[in-house]
Amino acid sequence: MIAFDYRAPRSLDETLAILQEYGDEARVIAGGTALVTMMRQRLAQPACVVSVRGVAGLGRIEATNGSIRIGALVTHREAECSPLIQERLPVLAETFRRVGTIRIRHMATVGGALAHADPNQDPPVTLMALDAGVEVQRAGGGRELPVAEFFRDYYESALEPGELVTAVTVPLLPAATGASYVKFLPRTADDYATVAVAATVTLEPDGEHCREARIALGSVATTPLRERAAEALLSGARLGERLLKAAGSAAKTAVDPLDDHRGSAAYKREMTAVMVERALTQAWAEARRAARASG
Repeated sequence: MIAFDYRAPRSLDETLAILQEYGDEARVIAGGTALVTMMRQRLAQPACVVSVRGVAGLGRIEATNGSIRIGALVTHREAECSPLIQERLPVLAETFRRVGTIRIRHMATVGGALAHADPNQDPPVTLMALDAGVEVQRAGGGRELPVAEFFRDYYESALEPGELVTAVTVPLLPAATGASYVKFLPRTADDYATVAVAATVTLEPDGEHCREARIALGSVATTPLRERAAEALLSGARLGERLLKAAGSAAKTAVDPLDDHRGSAAYKREMTAVMVERALTQAWAEARRAARASG
């Protein structure tokens, strides 16, 4: 590693002042699961590393205004084991459970993983399907943007110099809604997916026709993707094999995967269709159960 300044602020205001001072020469570290490796490989050479581990107020999980707010310093393991998330957003708890190994989940933070913007991660896919928002702060103000708009390119997020992810806000699911997360792993359980898909389905009062659906894809482009063309096919429709095939085909044409050791681009396109069908089948079944329970 090259030499760098190291700061360990204790408050959010102090953190934001340091980030403003160094601009794009600063990098934030929390769990360090990604940044340390990148610095060792000289892929990142910051002039200042800002540790936010000791910053108060960023490690809470709380219910607020029909949503669950997850602080940026919450670890993947804490999100996985949170009774609040397990009860109200079980698909999100399950998604965090499927990240890497338990050692990684104990270190990696929710905010740090989002800021890293790796398109192969699990949580952004489910967060996108759940219509989550990212809270971003800078000295003098803040903003919130949808997860679907947070990722700009390969390992590139919407964060500007001086900005910090402070939380993720996830709306609770409406009545008669089901959600699912599926991924295909050709190698080991702790590897990145060849294809990952998250889906939500909200049913009409009849319990059969789709009112709204959201589909998100991971590992098949330079960013996680929201698949709106397939979603449009589901609106007002009733579940059936033909509909599932059409949604899978629409998703297959939207992706732009890379050839790598997890599969060729052509293989990933075909698997996208398969996994979209599986995710929708599971989400639809969950939606029917939710509709019966609320009716």
